[in-house]
Amino acid sequence: MPWNDDIVYAMNPLKFLTLPLGTWPLQKYNTFSLIRSIICGSSSAVLMITMFLEVNFNNDNAYVKLDELMLMCCALLSVLKILFFRLYADKLIRNFTSAVTDYLAIDTEEKRTIMRRHAFMGRIISYSTIILGYLASTLFILMPMITGDKNAEVNVSIKNQAADLPLPLTWTLGNYYISTALYFMIILVQYYLLLLNSNGNVGSDSLFLAITLHICGQMELLKIDFANYGKKSKNMNKDFSLLISRHRYLMEHAELLTEVISIVLLVQMFCSCFVICFVGLNLVLALKAHDTIMFTKCISAMMTFLVQLFFYSFVGDYLKCQMKDIADSMYSCNWYCFPFKFVRNFLFVIMRSQQPVQLLAGRYFVVNIETYMTILKSSLSYLSVLRVMIDA
Repeated sequence: MPWNDDIVYAMNPLKFLTLPLGTWPLQKYNTFSLIRSIICGSSSAVLMITMFLEVNFNNDNAYVKLDELMLMCCALLSVLKILFFRLYADKLIRNFTSAVTDYLAIDTEEKRTIMRRHAFMGRIISYSTIILGYLASTLFILMPMITGDKNAEVNVSIKNQAADLPLPLTWTLGNYYISTALYFMIILVQYYLLLLNSNGNVGSDSLFLAITLHICGQMELLKIDFANYGKKSKNMNKDFSLLISRHRYLMEHAELLTEVISIVLLVQMFCSCFVICFVGLNLVLALKAHDTIMFTKCISAMMTFLVQLFFYSFVGDYLKCQMKDIADSMYSCNWYCFPFKFVRNFLFVIMRSQQPVQLLAGRYFVVNIETYMTILKSSLSYLSVLRVMIDA
């Protein structure tokens, strides 16, 4: 179906980020999209395996090992998101197809304003996370050039040049002789893998969070309809049935999204806690050594993970509040003027709204602002212990 300006505004950034990954829900799911997903997933898996081998078998310093651990976690998240977004593509397709229908059905300026506001929130999330991700990737690649390491000069080819790569491959390449041309080719491949990893990780987050915010916007419109119920209604039975059907429809679509992200979000929480702790340790070491370049790189990586986790927590909290507020909007209408049968039906809907759909990590941990603060406090506590151990 043709797209109008509202759909383009809401979905074009998401399409740009996820179409190369083969996870864009409104694409044609053909062989070509599957090949794109396999290539992107395999590339992130190669990065993850390489970093795992380097962490276990090389003899690099603490800076390098902490960077490799962080990249390994990022690559793991990227692989999982590409995999699960393909496995649960039908659930994402239903949500995005519904969103397109909602945009085409806009008939008042009030609806357009509310839906545009939530689309704007989705764009802010997309731009902020992907810019931070690209910035961190670029800093990783530019590190040898910024530090001015003599071993990384353009016209030098030495035996152990693998250790001077932006992502050192001292164990993977060993003592293999690297020419200048091959050296720069490896740098380009590493930069491609880092950018792809950013797209697979935070780009997939943008896709998921944007469609979740769209459901929040539809819930806000439903709250307005419930608050105005009975004021200009000619057929109260029909209108109430339509409102109940819409409420159930939105809750079902929200549940589909929680099924897509549940396992991924559990891994995301553990990886974020782990990475925030160890990148923070790297940050402490950089401050002690007065290493400005390392400090900048750590700050960019830390901000990426903190912002990524915050957006999941914020959207999860917002979704919960929007669904629970349905009860308040129903109470604000003129329910006391309705027949007893309608009032009884209102009670059932209010009771259902007290059990909102929430973002769950592993179908157990609720993801909201409180969870975010708990993870932050735990990470900082572990960081304090590690810092004391190093000082001792």
